[in-house]
Amino acid sequence: MSEYNPEQPQGMHVVHDGPRGAPPLLLIHGSGFSGACWSPVVPAVAGRHHVIRVDLPGCGQSPPAPSYDVPVQAGRVAAMLDDLGLRRVITVGHSSGGYIAAALAEQRPDLVRSLALISTGPSPDALLAQPLLLRVLLAPPLGPLLWSRRSDAMIRRGIGGTCARPVDIPDDLVADVRGTTYRTFRMVLRSNTAYIAERSVSERLAALEVPMLVIFGTADRRWEPSSAHQYDAVPNARVELLPGVGHIPMFEAPETTGELLLGFTATAADDP
Repeated sequence: MSEYNPEQPQGMHVVHDGPRGAPPLLLIHGSGFSGACWSPVVPAVAGRHHVIRVDLPGCGQSPPAPSYDVPVQAGRVAAMLDDLGLRRVITVGHSSGGYIAAALAEQRPDLVRSLALISTGPSPDALLAQPLLLRVLLAPPLGPLLWSRRSDAMIRRGIGGTCARPVDIPDDLVADVRGTTYRTFRMVLRSNTAYIAERSVSERLAALEVPMLVIFGTADRRWEPSSAHQYDAVPNARVELLPGVGHIPMFEAPETTGELLLGFTATAADDP
């Protein structure tokens, strides 16, 4: 059984699962989500790992921050790990959470043992045309008005629209998404775009000697699935494509995702 234990290092909401003495595994969510998005895979990995789920600033139960620039966010995560006394952490990022994970590896290689990126678009040219609902929500003048009036059903449709299969969306994730403000979400998206426009994720990671797993669904509706192969250029990287899976493998294929993560973390834990 995993142990649910929330903390607030560096002002960010952090939840711990699994034994504290096990190899640490950090899970970083994507834009507008929260640590609750990892719930379907936590039971599989918490038996072997000290799992750390963080709510990034302005998301979930963490307060807003002055800046959402990716390197700044990575610096906050690094400070959180320092506060917890953790080193050599296996780091997993979903979607834009992969940018925070990559920036963390760039800034503090002493903290990152290995990287797993799930549905992390590598460059701006890989972005697909986005659903009408999302475009309306992000475009003024209707965006701010509609954002404040989102219903639970509307939030579920928005999340489910990125998936290729029917999914069960946890109630706590819906509540956390509701709490993210329009301003925060817009600023996060702009910061993410700036990070990959400056230099692609695959180019950034090619210079780092870190074992890496990339998981991508072949039916991803946010990023062009074939863009996953941009990561083939990264030394020590393994790319796994999940047939018929969309943007959120943790919801659409939790068993397969958990197995891939466990296989990767077992190898990473054995590396000197």
